[in-house]
Amino acid sequence: MQREIAWATGKQQELFMLFPQGIADYAMGRVHRGHETMTRAIAMAEKAGLKAMVADARAGMSVVEAALGNMQEAHNGAIEALASSDNRNTKTTCAVALALAGDTSRAQKLIEDLANDFPLDTLLNNVALPTARAIIELQRKNPTQAIELLEAARPYEVSDYGPIYARGEAYMQAHDGAKAAAEFQKILDHRGVGPLDPSYALAQLALGRALVLQGQTAKARTAYQDFLATWKDADPDIPVLKQAKEEYGKLK
Repeated sequence: MQREIAWATGKQQELFMLFPQGIADYAMGRVHRGHETMTRAIAMAEKAGLKAMVADARAGMSVVEAALGNMQEAHNGAIEALASSDNRNTKTTCAVALALAGDTSRAQKLIEDLANDFPLDTLLNNVALPTARAIIELQRKNPTQAIELLEAARPYEVSDYGPIYARGEAYMQAHDGAKAAAEFQKILDHRGVGPLDPSYALAQLALGRALVLQGQTAKARTAYQDFLATWKDADPDIPVLKQAKEEYGKLK
């Protein structure tokens, strides 16, 4: 990756290398560096007049920030993205980001608008929107409803970690550690779906928590170790990382 990024520096293709570079940093827990890289890429895209790319990037960053526990940053980024574009991809991603950040009313409005505007979009209506709706139900502490909503995504979900991760979180909220672990393991068994997706490393941590719920302390310790090894160069101040280290400490 570094070789290809070095090749693109100063060339027209540099912009299109910076976005995956930023997401890769996020995925490894290097949040500050990822944020700086994405901000630089967004500035270049704005200069080039690529408004939709800018909005999609901001929306994507918002989801990642929310997943890492930076809820205010996630919320602000989603609102900023929506202010600059109303394209389908931006609105869909922001619905997830706002749901994760706890702004369920705005997320619900986006979901309703998208469902009305694109009633024949298969992946939108069977994967993206059910995932956003399920996250809202999780915010409301309704895991059973979330699990039911995610059934629509099953035929398509191995192309997207989102519904799998949400279902795992729903089973965790329902205190079903075995089923939760099976969902998170599904992500870990399909690395190629999202090689740069932060959900992969987070699934290692989530698997550890699911195993703790089952009382499988030794296996849980291994899952936590895998996560901490993946994030060995992560920023130390990330809320998710600090919580993971605290939980792991209790397993020793």
